[in-house]
Amino acid sequence: MSGTIREILVLSGKGGTGKTSLAASFAALARKTVFCDADVEAPNLAILLEPDESRCEDFHGLPVYRIDEGKCTRCGRCEAACRFHAIQDCRIFPESCEGCGVCAIVCRDDAVVREERVTGRILRSSTRLGTLVHGNILPGAGNSGKLVSRLKEIAREQARSHGAGAILTDGPPGIGCPVIAALGGVDYVLAVTEPTPSGLHDLERLLDLVAHFGIPAGVVVNKSDLKPELSHRIRETALRRGRDDLGEIPFDPSVPGDIAKGRIPSETGSPFGRRAENIFHEVLRRGADMGRRGRHGE
Repeated sequence: MSGTIREILVLSGKGGTGKTSLAASFAALARKTVFCDADVEAPNLAILLEPDESRCEDFHGLPVYRIDEGKCTRCGRCEAACRFHAIQDCRIFPESCEGCGVCAIVCRDDAVVREERVTGRILRSSTRLGTLVHGNILPGAGNSGKLVSRLKEIAREQARSHGAGAILTDGPPGIGCPVIAALGGVDYVLAVTEPTPSGLHDLERLLDLVAHFGIPAGVVVNKSDLKPELSHRIRETALRRGRDDLGEIPFDPSVPGDIAKGRIPSETGSPFGRRAENIFHEVLRRGADMGRRGRHGE
């Protein structure tokens, strides 16, 4: 994966599929790679990569506004204009304010004051495997997608400064705003699912989203032997939709214990780890083919 920086994103349509276990296993196998944990609501890649040193900075989401009572003439224009009902009796309630700024626009007395607010943290960490960019949104704060976008920007900066050829991102679950932000600029998506009705349903929704952005993708079925017939159906679904079938990983009872002890499966020699290594090399091969064809097969 030389030349331009390639970005691989590991996603799952739902939580609990083994996405982070697989992403961490890839991290232990990668070379000259920057890692990014884009699951800002429940980041846990750092638990397995064990940072030696971290540099932390505040993340500022959308601003909030307050009314300067000394300037306010209580005309009521701001309250009438606020679509989020965040203003009552000429007072702005921060927990309801969406930071749109309409109140400041309609105020004729310059009484509305804009204030920045800290809504999360951004960390740049050194680990034994390489640089990890991660962060978290504060409880109750919004704009997690904006934080994900900022983490990806920093990961690219780190990759350029360290001469890394790839960025490996452990993405958020689901298909919401954080996932859409994580998809920006990605070269390949690895979708991890499990053989359950909800696993298949959520995978279908995720593949719809990835297709909307025209990004190449492959599918891995974790815990495949729990319901082999459904695993087979999932793999057929991937091929029918023009996605890579990257195979199956049977249920490995050693993985929960390894994760609880901070061990990365691909470093323990477990069956999960061996399968993860095969999948990793297959993704690298497809990435190399993609590089020869041009970005997104163009």
